[in-house]
Amino acid sequence: MTKTIEIDVAVIGAGTAGLAAYRAARMNGKSAVVIEGGPYGTTCARVGCMPSKLLIAAAEAAHELRHTAAFGVHVDGQIRIDGREVMDRVKRERDRFVGFVVRGVENIPAEDKVVGYARFVDNTTLLVNEDITIKASRVVIATGSSPAVPEAFHVFGDRLIVNDDVFAWDDLPGSVAVFGPGVIGLELGQALSRLGVKVRLFGVRGGVGPLSDPAIRSYAKKVFAEEFHFDPDAKIIKMGREGDKACITYVNLQGEEVTEHFDYVLSAAGRTPNVGKLGLENTGIELNARGVPVFDAETLQCGTSPIFIAGDANNVLPLLHEAADEGKTAGTNAALYPHVVPGLRRATIGVVFSDPQIAMVGKRFIDLREGSFVTGEVSFEDQGRSRVMLKNKGLMHVYADADTGMFLGAEWIGPRAENIAHTLAWSLQQGLTIGEMLDMPFYHPVIEEGLRTALRDAFAKLNA
Repeated sequence: MTKTIEIDVAVIGAGTAGLAAYRAARMNGKSAVVIEGGPYGTTCARVGCMPSKLLIAAAEAAHELRHTAAFGVHVDGQIRIDGREVMDRVKRERDRFVGFVVRGVENIPAEDKVVGYARFVDNTTLLVNEDITIKASRVVIATGSSPAVPEAFHVFGDRLIVNDDVFAWDDLPGSVAVFGPGVIGLELGQALSRLGVKVRLFGVRGGVGPLSDPAIRSYAKKVFAEEFHFDPDAKIIKMGREGDKACITYVNLQGEEVTEHFDYVLSAAGRTPNVGKLGLENTGIELNARGVPVFDAETLQCGTSPIFIAGDANNVLPLLHEAADEGKTAGTNAALYPHVVPGLRRATIGVVFSDPQIAMVGKRFIDLREGSFVTGEVSFEDQGRSRVMLKNKGLMHVYADADTGMFLGAEWIGPRAENIAHTLAWSLQQGLTIGEMLDMPFYHPVIEEGLRTALRDAFAKLNA
């Protein structure tokens, strides 16, 4: 027997964006249901931000112990890394974070939760598990994303993993080949290397994380290659499987052809929006070349339809705070439909939790038109506080409008970039000029004095 539910707003997906959309719809006086077929708990809590930072924290502890001698502090004896203990803490704390999210979902009334996978019958009718029909006035797609795995990697069989699988390990493996030097590849590759795992990190076309500034990218490549095998423009000759090992033949950094065997191959080749099984062909809305609905980036509305898309499913800025903001916008506009309004868009900020950290704020180098901006630069190699802490690796570029002196954005690699990034994002959102930023207080001695040096360099070029 088919059950029918009539509702104002149906939200597909109970992740960060979906839960925010549900709450926004209810706050605007509409009835709503949230539909989820998988386990509750966001991507960030289960397999993203939080477990990866737990692994990184363990890696940083091991790394610091190995590098105390320069301070005159000597750690006698062997440093032992217990992989089982590392992964046990990662999973225990991960489950704790997931528990917070799950408890939040449990507070949603039972009648507002539908368990199953939804697909569109038409713009506002959904079929869930073939036995529940949901007739909604509006729909929010918040189905998240999944790791992308190139077809060629399937040759590795069960030796092939994605980042989700790492956090299911009971112990650390002996060796891992990582394909993809983006955010996930850099963070996990460096962390595993510091925890004693043999790591080879391969990329194509020379990319390093999300960096687009050639000078910063070149500097970052050099820094990471000094610590572990990192080739962002690798030449892979052959991939295959030998017994219970993955086998890869490649040209190493010395130009030699080598063959190595690995316990696992980690595909970190980006993520794909989870929209392929939604039956979007039944809606009549326009889809792009990747099969993702075409939508307004400000209102998140798909064309003029009563369908909205938020979070990782739209693949604009796959970050937790952006997903929360977008979920609120989509849920609010679904409630207000057909009267939709632009949602909150904060200053763009992104951080890679490598060491040194990578960060970007506002416009990247690639977003700027040649001749329209000036660049302020600072090296952290001789920056006072950075040298004191022996964290003096880094290069920063800040960009300013050549005519107005407005701060436009920045790209850099360096110590405590996550903290400086917030200072810059707030400055950008406040619409400050380089001169106004220099009027702000800078304590001594702090790493932020390096930022001041870059701002002074930009200011001098603006006034040359």
